[in-house]
Formats: sequence, structure tokens, C-alpha cells
Amino acid sequence: MVNEIYYKHMKYIIVGGVAGGATTAARLRRVDEQAEIIMFEKGPHISYANCGLPYYIGGVIKERDKLLVQTPESFGARFNIDIRILSLVTSINPVKKQVSVQSVKTGVTYTESYDKLVLSPGASPVKPPIPGINLPNIFTLRNVEDTDKIKSFVDDNTPRTAVVVGAGFIGLEMAENLHHCGVKVSVVEAAPQVMNMMDSEVAAPLHHHFKEKNVALFLKDAVKEFKQVDDTIEVNLSSGRIIKADFIILSIGVKPDTSLAKAAGIKIGETGGVWVDEYLQTSVKDIYAVGDSIEFPHPITGKPTIAFLAGPANRQGRILADNMVYGHTRKYKGSIGTAIAKVFDMTAGITGMTHRGLKAQGIKHDCTIVHAGSHAGYYPGAMQMMLKISFDPNTGRLYGGQVIGYKGVDKRLDLLATVIKNNGTIYDLQEIEHAYAPPFSSAKDPVNQLGYNAENIIRGLFKPLSPFKFAKRIKKDVFVLDVRTPEEFSIDAIEDAVNIELDAVRKNLHRIPKDKKIMIFCGVGLRGYVAARILKQNGFDKVYNLSGGLKVYRQTMDEQSNAIFFSSEEKQNELVSGSNGAGMPKIEVRQMVVDACGLQCPGPVLKLKDSIDAIEYGERLEVKATDPGFYNDVASWCNVTGHQLISRENKSGEIRAIIQKNKKETENQATAKSDNDHKTMVVFSDDMDRALASFVIANGAASMGKKVTMFFTFWGLNVIKDVNRPKLKKDVMGNMFDKMMPGHAGKLRLSNMNMGGMGRRMMKLRMKDKNVDALETMIEQAQQSGINMIACQMSMDIMGVQKEELINGVNIGGVANYLEEAEQSNLNLFI
Repeated sequence: MVNEIYYKHMKYIIVGGVAGGATTAARLRRVDEQAEIIMFEKGPHISYANCGLPYYIGGVIKERDKLLVQTPESFGARFNIDIRILSLVTSINPVKKQVSVQSVKTGVTYTESYDKLVLSPGASPVKPPIPGINLPNIFTLRNVEDTDKIKSFVDDNTPRTAVVVGAGFIGLEMAENLHHCGVKVSVVEAAPQVMNMMDSEVAAPLHHHFKEKNVALFLKDAVKEFKQVDDTIEVNLSSGRIIKADFIILSIGVKPDTSLAKAAGIKIGETGGVWVDEYLQTSVKDIYAVGDSIEFPHPITGKPTIAFLAGPANRQGRILADNMVYGHTRKYKGSIGTAIAKVFDMTAGITGMTHRGLKAQGIKHDCTIVHAGSHAGYYPGAMQMMLKISFDPNTGRLYGGQVIGYKGVDKRLDLLATVIKNNGTIYDLQEIEHAYAPPFSSAKDPVNQLGYNAENIIRGLFKPLSPFKFAKRIKKDVFVLDVRTPEEFSIDAIEDAVNIELDAVRKNLHRIPKDKKIMIFCGVGLRGYVAARILKQNGFDKVYNLSGGLKVYRQTMDEQSNAIFFSSEEKQNELVSGSNGAGMPKIEVRQMVVDACGLQCPGPVLKLKDSIDAIEYGERLEVKATDPGFYNDVASWCNVTGHQLISRENKSGEIRAIIQKNKKETENQATAKSDNDHKTMVVFSDDMDRALASFVIANGAASMGKKVTMFFTFWGLNVIKDVNRPKLKKDVMGNMFDKMMPGHAGKLRLSNMNMGGMGRRMMKLRMKDKNVDALETMIEQAQQSGINMIACQMSMDIMGVQKEELINGVNIGGVANYLEEAEQSNLNLFI
């Protein structure tokens, strides 16, 4: 325990208030009643809730006085501090231990001496030299005075449109609050995503939320110029697009205010902040600094960093006050940058290092993503969230965490931050003992699940696959396995994926090649992990599971911007808009209401599928769900099934959709559609050129969504022989056929100009030169497209061909099988 030491007649001067300066002053008084404490503040306010400023502008916080934590009068009276507002410190003389102060009102300058000096100047908004940036009605938001200007403009002028430049925390909070006021909002961001400190796949749900809220979003587009045109401002973007708005909010970022420190010869760090040691003392003795202006080593990387956050500034103030009174006994351990923001109905938070940050620092790491509910799914009101962590693949040390969702985000983020700040590991996540009851969590909390997933990766039970690496896959080297249900597959399929439902994987191992990378995916990643374990334990080595499943992949790869050009002639629609731009109409629904809240993918779609049968044609069904992916899934499901999506909305994370049941197709319509979608062919020849023609036609039809059946008979069996076929025991005739026939597709002859194999080699070279896929690649594409390949059993028996010699996925059948398929086909070829 530190003994209390009182320094009589010690004189402290603090430059700047708010979080860092005000906290330092209050703590100083509590531990040193005899000291003389003077606080200088260039503005009229010394302590205010700057994080609450956007919510006052948006009308969420009704009373302005609630933003003022302490007035100069109340703070001075309670802590016996000499508060001097509207007083600008213009210079420091470290040798004489004096500061020069100028009255903002009178311009009179005087000096004041100190024993110890604290700098808390904060940060200032970045205003780049963009033409027109100083036009009227272009605002920045940093303090109460800025807030008053924006609030007065909004209240007095009732603007219809606004552009927010910059999509960081403050920019997004301003966009939300202006939207709340009924203003049509456009957000412009030069980076390819909002909240650029987060990883792309975590920010992607926010982009989709912008679309649900009908808020314009222009990503990868910087402002080139502002122009005043009559009563509006034209925002000219680098892409050449022009956005018109009644006013502009600049939220491009902030920079440390170091002008006073620089002029005094105080060391400035490599990030541009004031350098301080572990006791928060600057390079000059008895001069200290706190808050947004200082640079300190990051607890994880050890590299210099700055944190523009109120929490660290408050902690620094308390530590510093103790060090100045008791001596240098308390070390500041730095900040891991824990931050959270409300973005419309969603909440997004970050702590520690992201994948992007770790990669930039060259720190080896792995990541995992978990989708989970805010509490037990069977208890009403559960909302989905996405969590991502990064960690050391050897020691398991936790490096960072990101969480996004509708409820429970802050609780999980705080748990992750606590483990990271204490140098904890993914094993500590497993051991977290959380408060559990169905309304609050699940028995296995999402944070526990992150720890379990990470351990599985470290132990090599499966390999994680990011959506970006999945998108860049070389298709001929990869077998993509979709383990979702056939219903899910029919709604949203990936072109080269083969659908084998999870519960059927063990029975279909023969369809999965062992000589390729196996990339598995499901809806959110859980079923993919189970499938990966099945394959790994059945001799498959290169098995990868898509992190976050198809949900994260689709969100990340979809168009992220939402380019809407608003007119200033009408107010923002109060109703939430869907992707078609139509608001949610008020519909009297007297039919069944299906509550799928709490169910994860594919639960809501499956429940919808089962429930639609319970109503009559022409009637409507209302479905409520909390799985974020259901917003797009329900539209896709209606497109596939032919039912009509009347409306949909996302309100605070609960998605409500109204579907009208349409009549089934007549038998004649169904038959016609089936005929148009089904193509069959008999492959009789093993000539290379004829085999090529067969697979060109088959793959082309499959790419157009047609069902394709290929029946291989007699010499055609040689086309589908496996290049790595085992050595089998055959009778005399079987061995003779085996020696006389091509061993696999790579050995096929040309029908003309074969010339002892030279023609075949010339043809392959020519195909490569013209970027035409090899026959082997076309066969792989056919497998991945789900083309039904049937080998004729009778031909196999005659020619001594055994099932083990054929490639994976070929079905063995007879003429009846083929004729059954041909009966439903409107195109039948013999090659």
C-alpha cells in the first residue's frame, strides 16, 4: 500500500480538460489537499461527454445540459481548483518553468509558473486541402461548440439531405443520428469499407445494413472538390460521380494537437504524438502528457501507437496524478484499442489486433469466426452475432477480437478485451465462467466457442479458409464440397460446388477425390467443421473449412457500396427500405405467423418451407427471424419456389417477411419446364475429339442450369477411367481388352490425324495455346457441376472394365436408367 505523502505548496498547471486533464485534476485534489492546481482551457467547457455529441444532434439525447459532465463552476467548487476557461496557453518555458497564457476574450497575455505541468490538448479534426472545404454548411464535430452549430443548422433549416465524409466511429454515429432525424444520408469513404480498423468480412454486415436502411454508401471514392450551387453543395468524387446535399459533416479523422509541445522542444514520437515514458512524463523533466495527444508502445506489438479513446485517457489521468504526488511508482501499460459503436440497429466492436494489423506487422497468427446467438436460441429475442478472433498458432496467445451483431456484443467484447489485456490465451476463453440463464446467454457462450474453435485449429483438426482465399481458388486444383441441405443448395449455390448433405458425407466418400484440396462450406461454418473431421479421419489430408461459411463469403464478396443519389425534394421515408427500394407496407395479415427467431441458418428457411404447406393458395404467411442472412435468403427462396415476397424489413435485428403462397404449376407446365431443363447424351466413342465435344456440350448445358445425363457405353468407358486406377485381377479376355484400349482420358486418340500419338500431342498443345481446357479438366468440371455420369454395366462386363477403374462419382447403371432420363429430355445426342 502506498503511504500518503503531502507536498505542501506544490503547484500544478494542467493545460486542457475533458477526459485526461479533468481526471488528472480531480485525482490530484483527492490525494493532495494542500496543492495549488490551475487548469487552463481555451474553450468554455472543461468536462463534457464528447462521445454523446452525435446523439444530441439526432435527438436521442434531448437535453444539452446532460452532455456537460461538470461546469467550470461546479468542478472548481467541489475540488478547489482554479479553473480558467477561454484561456489559451501560447508557449512553455521549461527552463523557467513558466507558461504564457492569453485571454481569448481580451487578448491580454500573462505568465504563470509551475512545479509540474500536465499537457492534455487532445486532438484536432483533419481538414485536408480539398477545394471548397471551408464553404458554409460544412461542419466538423469535435466539441460542444461544433455540436451547437450543427444542431442549430438542423433545427432551423430542416435539411433534407446530408453527406458524411468519413466512415469511422464518429462518422457512422452521425449518419445514424441524421437518418434518425429524417435526413437522407450519404456516406463517402475513401477506403474499401467502413470502420477501416476492422477486418473486411466483419465490416461487410454493416454495408448490408446500410442497404436495409436505405442509406447511401460510396466506398473506395474520395472527395475531390466541394462546390456551392445555389442552396446546395455539390460533392465531386474522384470517380467522377457527384452527390448533392444541403450540408456536409467532415469526419475524416483526427490528429494529435502537438503544437505547444513542439514549440517547447518536447520530443514528438514517430506516430506524430507526444512521446512519454512509462510514467507518462515527456522528454522534459516535470512536464507530463495524457490523452489523445500522446504516443505509447502497443501492449501486443510493442510499436508506438495512439489511442483516441476516452477510457485510456481517464486511466492515464489517475495514474499520472499518483506519479506526480507519490513519485514514479505506477506504470502505464498502454491501450489495446477497445472500441464499440452503435450503427443503426447493429453494434460493432473491436479490441486488440486484427488480421489486417497483424499481417502488416509481420506477426504470425491464425483466425477463426463463430456465429452464435446473444442468448439461448429457444428463449425469445435471441439475436445472431458474428465473432472473430486472431491468435498465436503456437502458444494460443489471444491477439484480438471483433464482434458485430444486434444484442450482447458489448458483453463479449469486454470478455475478449480482458483476456487480451492480461496476456491471456484462447485456453483462457474456454475457461471463462459466465453468468448463464436462457435469457442472458447459452451454456456454452460464444466466447467459449471461440476458444474451442481456436484449439481445434492449433491441434490441426481442420484448416481455416478465409473468404478471400476461397474466392481466389484455382478450380482445377480444388474440390468444393457444399454440406448444406438440398433445399439450401437450391436457393443459393456456388457454381463449382458439389452438394453432399452433411449426414450423407460418410456414404459418399467415393465421390470426393483425395488428390485435391477439399474446400468445405456450409451456412455458417459448424456443419463444415463436422464434415472436415469426417474427411480427415477417412484419409483426406488437404481439408479446409470456410470460416463463417457461405453467409460470410456472400456478404464479403457482394457489392459493398450502396450508390443512391437522393433528391432534396422529399423527406427520408420513415419506413425501412428493402433492396428494391420499396418501404414496408402496412398489411393486414390474418394468416399464420411463423416465429423462427433464435434459429440459425438453415433453420428459418426450413421452417418457412414446412409452414407454407399449412396455408391456402393466395393466402399470406408472416415469418419473423433473427438470423441476419434470412433477409436475403427469403427473397432467394421465393424466387426458387415461385411464391411471392410481398414485403420484408429488418427492425432492430428482427427480420419480418410476408410471403404470398402461389399456385403450383400445372402438370403440363411442370413437364415442359422439366423437358427444357434436361439434356441427355450417349458417349459411345473414345476418340479424343469426340469426347471433347461431348463435355463441351454437357458443361455448357450445366452452366445454364440444365440437368445433364451422360451415358458411357462400350469404347466410351475409356473416357471415364481413372488415371490412378488400381491394378486389378482380370480374366484373359479382360486383360486383352485392357492392353488394347486407352488407359484414361489423357491417352485417347484422335479420330483423324492421330499419327501414332503425334496428332494427340499437337491437339493438346494447340488447346493450351488457345486457352481451351484439357479434356481432363472438362471432366472435373462436369463432376463439380453435378452432371449425372452413368457407366453401362453390360458394356463393362463385356470389356472387362471394373467399377474401381472409373473416376469418382460415376454411377453404374443399365439401359433402363438411361431411358428413364431420356424420356424427360428434349435433347438426346449420340456421340
